Amino acid sequence: MAVKFKQKCWRCRKNYVVVNYRQKFAACYDCQKNEMEGEIKNKQYQKMFDIPEEFYKENSFLRDIKIRYLKFGKLSEKQVSAFKKTVKEMKEK
Repeated sequence: MAVKFKQKCWRCRKNYVVVNYRQKFAACYDCQKNEMEGEIKNKQYQKMFDIPEEFYKENSFLRDIKIRYLKFGKLSEKQVSAFKKTVKEMKEK
């Protein structure tokens, strides 16, 4: 298990974000909320991204995957499986 610590958001410098040593530029949920808004036309992805907002607030990886889908319009199989695995683990907690 990686060591986690709090660091200020690199955009707003107000909110703290829980990060590990791998994350250089950690952004808070409030800063990324605007990037996560957009229309998802594919029904498969609509169902996948329809998770509680708390999951997005807690996990920056989930936010990043959704932002990448909205930006590029598609995801790789590895990204989809990692997203689903992370959501499943969060639901079990």
